[in-house]
Amino acid sequence: MKSEIYILVIEDEPEVLDSIVRDITEFEEHFNVEMADTAEEAEELVEEIIEEDGKIGLVLCDHVLPGKNGVELLVEMQKEEMTKSTRKVLITGQAGLDETVKAVNEADLKHYIAKPWQKEELVQITRDLLTDYVIEHVKDPLPYMKVLDSERIAESLRTGRKMTDQ
Repeated sequence: MKSEIYILVIEDEPEVLDSIVRDITEFEEHFNVEMADTAEEAEELVEEIIEEDGKIGLVLCDHVLPGKNGVELLVEMQKEEMTKSTRKVLITGQAGLDETVKAVNEADLKHYIAKPWQKEELVQITRDLLTDYVIEHVKDPLPYMKVLDSERIAESLRTGRKMTDQ
């Protein structure tokens, strides 16, 4: 089952991009995974996905990119209505404190992952943030229970409460 929800991975180093995508492979059965190596390419992908009525559930983004950096991209996504609720993660070894604070304050950054990361950490963060997104945005989250946090999804169904109600 593929949904209309996408995971967007933005990283300019091909080996690192491949590694991130490989680490989150278990989500590919339920979520479309798209890759970009620049912020500009990511913006084009976001436009295409939204034009096709898709949703960006999660962005895993490097900070240092050619051209526009990852924090600038995440801040811009936060300002757009169609990507405001997208869960945003900065994966980097080079963002300074000022950039990180900007991402937290202006892009509603949900997580910061330092390179090199641990696969288990990346998978757990991906699962947690996609669970939040699905509970908040999907009418029938049952099909996602296999890959996401089934206890939290079951609780949301039992109580009829969305994440925003808490």
